Amino acid sequence: MPGAEWRPLFLFLHVLSVLIWVGGMAFAYLCLRPAAVEILDAPQRLRLWCAVFKRFFPLVWAALAALWLSGLCMLLPGGMAFAPKHWHVMLTLGTVMTAIYLRVYFKFYVALRQAVANENWPAGGAALGKIRQWVGINLLLGFVTVATATLGWWFAG
Repeated sequence: MPGAEWRPLFLFLHVLSVLIWVGGMAFAYLCLRPAAVEILDAPQRLRLWCAVFKRFFPLVWAALAALWLSGLCMLLPGGMAFAPKHWHVMLTLGTVMTAIYLRVYFKFYVALRQAVANENWPAGGAALGKIRQWVGINLLLGFVTVATATLGWWFAG
């Protein structure tokens, strides 16, 4: 296992991965979605989201791999027993966020792609609605995780 000299690299990968994942969700949820609803009809909007997710989700997979790898590498020298309290919270939130992403990807994204391929717009709208709900939850959890990471030492005393 790499030593302490690798910690800055792991921290950089960790933060970069959060920027990609949480930043991407923030952009999609707060900017792209409202604009798409404003100017596109349902079939175009559903096709747009399929195209966006086709590009974004591989980045999320890479970000997840880097997040988990870098986080575990930073944790391993002492283990959870020696980790600050806020790291425990971050690990819990990261686990929940990952589980939500897996559900979005394997359940609702698959349903969205299938509905768009079959031009079943009501089913596509329903799947996209579920994705939006779960991304909203994950975005909120992402903000809480970032607050925990940056302010956790302050709250933990």
